[in-house]
Amino acid sequence: VQLQASGGGLVQAGGSLRLSCATSGRVVGNYVVAWFRQAPGKEREFVAALRWNNATTWYTDSVKGRFTVSTDNAKNTVYLQMNSLKPEDTAIYYCAAGQAILSTIRRVSSYNYWGQGTLVTVSS
Repeated sequence: VQLQASGGGLVQAGGSLRLSCATSGRVVGNYVVAWFRQAPGKEREFVAALRWNNATTWYTDSVKGRFTVSTDNAKNTVYLQMNSLKPEDTAIYYCAAGQAILSTIRRVSSYNYWGQGTLVTVSS
């Protein structure tokens, strides 16, 4: 499985960005595709996830109502629409894939495959 994240950039607070995670097409069935982020000096943290076969989604509390994860199965791509961005959303965003179970959705260790990361910078 190969993943390629894109769509990062510089945006003012309150603005929007859409990140894309293109998969190799072998992400199927019960796989979960997740977005994590890592700010300078901080640990990588869970942001959102989507289960490929039924589009069930999960979000960390700090992004609920602002971020939306979705999929275009025909394009084998998962998106993270980020609205009302805040300076604290500044980080490198990574997409990841794995056969995570519900209780481990938010763990870095649950994902075997990672994209290269895309930088999101939100200015105040």
